[in-house]
Amino acid sequence: MQREEKQLEATLHAILNRVNDLKTAIQALISKLENEYETINWPTFLDNYAILSGHLTGLSKILQSEVAPSLRSVVVLPLQLGCERDEALARLTEGRVPACTHDLVPDLLRTKPEPQAEQRLQQFNHKASTLSHDTAQKQVAQFTKVISHVWEIISKGREDWEGESMRSAGMQPTHSIADTHALVTAVGTGKGLRPGMPSMGPSGVGAPGLGPSRGPAPQLGPSAAAMPKAPSAIKTNIKAANQIHPYQR
Repeated sequence: MQREEKQLEATLHAILNRVNDLKTAIQALISKLENEYETINWPTFLDNYAILSGHLTGLSKILQSEVAPSLRSVVVLPLQLGCERDEALARLTEGRVPACTHDLVPDLLRTKPEPQAEQRLQQFNHKASTLSHDTAQKQVAQFTKVISHVWEIISKGREDWEGESMRSAGMQPTHSIADTHALVTAVGTGKGLRPGMPSMGPSGVGAPGLGPSRGPAPQLGPSAAAMPKAPSAIKTNIKAANQIHPYQR
């Protein structure tokens, strides 16, 4: 029994702390909207709203935890009712509930739905009781068919998404970091590149007006000497140097 009481006190303490944090965040947001409505910007408002969302998420996690279900079996009963002002109650509720009167208790400690909601619930129950068995079975079968179809669509979409995730996770990489570094090093510093072969031009022919080129002619190997010369298909017509030019006067 003591263990359950300690667990209940710890749960209530955590809930009260989270509710107080939520109340402080709401007050800060309302204060900004009332006093800084001319200078407040959208990102600041979203930041404050995100704080509220975080407090609500934390409160829902506490209520949905395994420790919280013990609160469902706890009943709050008013021990004393009166019209006189209760300073302790007013201080505890920050002035919202000054006294525990007969008018406030049914609203604050209500365990039944409101009269309007209870009336509509009775109407629905009466309508359901007047349906025949065959009509009810047809409606149930129709709803089951719709729910099954929606469930199949959701399951198929989930399978496709999981399959794409697995394929993208197991895809082989199309690049190599080592090869990339080697290529960058070769381009930048020339590491790993072979020296180029020197170009060989004709040895006996020089530039026009400069005479024959100086230096020994490179010796050709036996393979180059044995290679036959391709016949020239261009016919040349060599004339004497002292021939009179047809356009010379």
